[in-house]
Amino acid sequence: MHELNAATLLAAWEEGQGQGPTLRALALLAAANPEASWEDLSALPLGERDRRLLDLRQGAFGCRLDAVARCRGCGETLDVALDSRSLRTAAAAGPEPVLSCDGLDLRFRLLDSRDLLAAEGCAGVEEARRVLAERCVVAARRGGSPVAAAALADDEVAALADALAEADPGAELLLDLSCPACGRAWSEPLDVASFLWSEVEVEARRLLGEVHLLARAYGWREGEVLALSPRRRRLYLAMVAG
Repeated sequence: MHELNAATLLAAWEEGQGQGPTLRALALLAAANPEASWEDLSALPLGERDRRLLDLRQGAFGCRLDAVARCRGCGETLDVALDSRSLRTAAAAGPEPVLSCDGLDLRFRLLDSRDLLAAEGCAGVEEARRVLAERCVVAARRGGSPVAAAALADDEVAALADALAEADPGAELLLDLSCPACGRAWSEPLDVASFLWSEVEVEARRLLGEVHLLARAYGWREGEVLALSPRRRRLYLAMVAG
């Protein structure tokens, strides 16, 4: 996987404009993996996808990750500083984990970006959960008889959701937080793909501003400006400002 340079970051940012979070994540991975097909990238289990996004973020922005959370008890705003290396999780289970509960035996596969794209069009959380369950079930039997994934009860869908989280621990990162004001403790999910995209958005607009200033000052084209090292761009910008 290649690091994002100025040109590839801008290309990925442009590709993701107007898209949902899943397609934006895939645009970033595609920019860093030009040899990989879109189909291969979209088939990555979500934990593996997010591990690659964390690696990509580390190369582009470093290990330190600064976030903000709001206490669910008193509303206090918390500044959260993390090291992205500490967010790496264990590898996922095998390709088809098994769930057995109350006479139901399920074989299922790990969720991937294709499943998230299907769920993004759902009207609510419960509908999305059932769509994901139906998509990931490989085979289901109750008391020895085959069962359609669409026939699973709500509690069985909930049990499958828990099994998916256990089988692919990197698919949902939870931060353990504590409020210094009221002492409340809770877990907050970290959406790696959305967090990285917000940083890419800021960086892309900063780069476009630099291109605008240097192109106007020296008559350079965008590609010529982006080909400069960050240090040389800063020096030229300082001379333009001075």
